Amino acid sequence: MKNAKNILTILFLVLGTGLVMAQDGEQLFKAKCNTCHALGKNSTGPNLKGVKQKWEDAGEGEMLYEWVKNSTELIASGKSQQALAIKDYSPTAMTPQAVSNEEIDAILSFVDSWEPAAEAPKTADGSTTEVKVVPNYKKNLTMFYYLAILLVVQIIGIFVLGGSLTSIVKIELLRKKNEASNAAKMIAITIGMFSLMTLTNSAHALSFMAPGAAGEEALPWLLVEDSDIFFMIVVNVFALGVLLYMRRSFMEMLHTIRPEIVEQKKARRKKKVNSVLTDAVPIEEEHTILMHHEYDGIRELDNNLPPWWVWGFYFTIGFAIVYIFNYHILKTSDLQIEAYNKDVKQAEIEVKAYLDKMAMNVDENTATLLTDSKDISAGKAIFEANCVSCHKPDGSGEIGPNLTDKNWIYGYDIKDLFKTIKNGTSKGMPEHNSKLNPVQIQQVASFVLTLPPVSGKAPDGDIIKE
Repeated sequence: MKNAKNILTILFLVLGTGLVMAQDGEQLFKAKCNTCHALGKNSTGPNLKGVKQKWEDAGEGEMLYEWVKNSTELIASGKSQQALAIKDYSPTAMTPQAVSNEEIDAILSFVDSWEPAAEAPKTADGSTTEVKVVPNYKKNLTMFYYLAILLVVQIIGIFVLGGSLTSIVKIELLRKKNEASNAAKMIAITIGMFSLMTLTNSAHALSFMAPGAAGEEALPWLLVEDSDIFFMIVVNVFALGVLLYMRRSFMEMLHTIRPEIVEQKKARRKKKVNSVLTDAVPIEEEHTILMHHEYDGIRELDNNLPPWWVWGFYFTIGFAIVYIFNYHILKTSDLQIEAYNKDVKQAEIEVKAYLDKMAMNVDENTATLLTDSKDISAGKAIFEANCVSCHKPDGSGEIGPNLTDKNWIYGYDIKDLFKTIKNGTSKGMPEHNSKLNPVQIQQVASFVLTLPPVSGKAPDGDIIKE
């Protein structure tokens, strides 16, 4: 039992050490190697992926640590064939690194385990394929419920009308009684079968989620695609058309058999509409609302106000009460000036976001010299994090050229400098487009042009006059 505990302890220590090394390796690479080495490709320094295995295969695994700590000394000793083989990769020697063997192992372990992010698939012309739009399944399911309920209601209405038509035909003493009865039944049965088939086909087309299959996306139990919603709308429209057609047929048949019933319904409907719109008294009953005064044989009727006008007046009273409580007493909504001020603040936020977004559109053709102290300070911080290993903190140059003298290889203009930093050069300077955004490149380029002259590395390039 004791041995088992010891084995587990050692196993946890090994796994924990490996995890820490992987995390420390990334931080160490960014702090000490990122300036000259790029992940997965050659840059100012060579690609480090598989380097440790290559040195071990050559029987010089231990010498790799000496190479990292002081490459110049290892080359001078002449004992490493690997060192002699790569000493001419760069015209300048690698800067000695103050790192331990464990830190070197962590860095190389991180580099070996690093994999590039998967790129979006591309079409034949080289452009990336469009991202597939995932339907809003929750919203679609809600719409599906409403459309299904509406369809069921229409199906019930169709069956009710079908039954009514059948009943009318049974009591109709016409020659084609049986034929009409059968036709009515066939209409109802056909519509019912079509509706049942529609629901069945929809059920087969839909995707059901098994318990726990939704995962982190929290999908509903039923996945309703946009095409399913469109199909349900078409079915509902068709069912509505059938329902209206059957209602029309029912009214025509009823008018043929019992015209007095139809006329009574029309009269009641007309009276109801008249009551709602005007509340006027029929002309034969106007004597009941005659007023007592008379002028030159003319008497006045005491008609009521139109109901729609009265209810409109009541609505304005209710609206006024709700308005005064909403805006002045409870203040749940903003008055015009408050709403305006909020809109102005929101617009200012949106303008700032737009300007920040547009700032990222700068490139070597639109770059401008920044003079604001905040931009220069930001450029200095970027320079210290990415450039000092080759150009020194004061810009006097070591592996890279002196950035403070008047000699320039690729041009001193802010646009030329932006392009050099962004794309790198053929003489060993790595590109920084993958590390810095356009605003940061513009900031560090502007900072470089503010460096005071310092004596350092011998001049490279030509003196470019303004």
